[in-house]
Amino acid sequence: MTTQRRFRLRCAAFLALLPLLALPTPLAPAAAQEAAPATAPQTTAPAATATAASLAPWGERGPLAVESRLEEWHDAKRDRAVPVKLWFPKLDAVQGALPIVLFSHGLGGTRETYAYFGEHVASHGYVSVHLQHVGSDDSAWRGQARPMRAMERAASDLDNIVGRPADVTFAIDELTRLAADPQWPLHGRLDLARIAIAGHSFGAFTALASAGRKFVLPLGRERPLGDARVKACVAMSAPATDREKTNGSYDDVVIPCLHLTGTLDTSPIGDTTAEQRRIPYDASPNCERWLLILKDADHGAFGDSVLGDRRRDPAHHPLILAVSTAFLDATLRDDAKARAWLTDGGFAEALGARGTFEHAAATERAR
Repeated sequence: MTTQRRFRLRCAAFLALLPLLALPTPLAPAAAQEAAPATAPQTTAPAATATAASLAPWGERGPLAVESRLEEWHDAKRDRAVPVKLWFPKLDAVQGALPIVLFSHGLGGTRETYAYFGEHVASHGYVSVHLQHVGSDDSAWRGQARPMRAMERAASDLDNIVGRPADVTFAIDELTRLAADPQWPLHGRLDLARIAIAGHSFGAFTALASAGRKFVLPLGRERPLGDARVKACVAMSAPATDREKTNGSYDDVVIPCLHLTGTLDTSPIGDTTAEQRRIPYDASPNCERWLLILKDADHGAFGDSVLGDRRRDPAHHPLILAVSTAFLDATLRDDAKARAWLTDGGFAEALGARGTFEHAAATERAR
């Protein structure tokens, strides 16, 4: 019996959520395994090459200069630190309140990771708030004699599983409090009625949980973790198991969701295969959703461009940013042009042979 098999048996109580894993680190390179989508896509992009012009304006850096700031938040109710990094446009260049994107890092990450995403959406007029989840951040592997084993423990720890969406709820509470404080730099500049959640891997679980995904234990007990103030969700490389095809985990997700994965998107730790990454999309009948499957993208494609000695494929980030930004504009800003680009074939044409793109309306459960 392998070490990983023994670990899974000891953590059987959490099988419904394993593996909740993040970006590969220099300690944990991802294994690549090509897999076809589990079901035939509804919309397959025509053969074309994505160019800067074809992804404009959403794939290009926005017109706004960007600033960032680090803050140390503390949830007194849970006696828990929640460090954050905020990316936002220079406030003297924009008018009115700005929509918000909360970003949840993957296992082993920090508030400093996924800067490419935060800076990009901020240049398009969003405030991107990157949360650091203590316990499943870089403390899960730094200084550990057996870092992979420590990461496995962090991924299956119930406090981390339920603590992450609780961090999201606290962050919305804290943003609401700070927005009313005249001494805070972003005082009066947040549109608290337009909040999206985004995340990668363990962060994608966090995002979907905040969007309404239920925590379903093997015996069928449920624990809702959602926050009704979240209005849209971007889930990159969401972990999934075959049980979730039928156990109703996603039945309470009613807000629009964008799912992103790749044909090589297996887990660096755990058992989620590339084809299982589409399960959250297929098993969410009560929300409008989109699914991007990038050709030859592995689990780390949605992370930062450079990680240790590994440099990402430069073709993937423009596509990730374009579809995510258009989705945010369509859902949080009711931008008809962005919605049409997503639903009427504009993005699929720009995507070309680099992947497939699907769309489903609410009440449609893929088979």
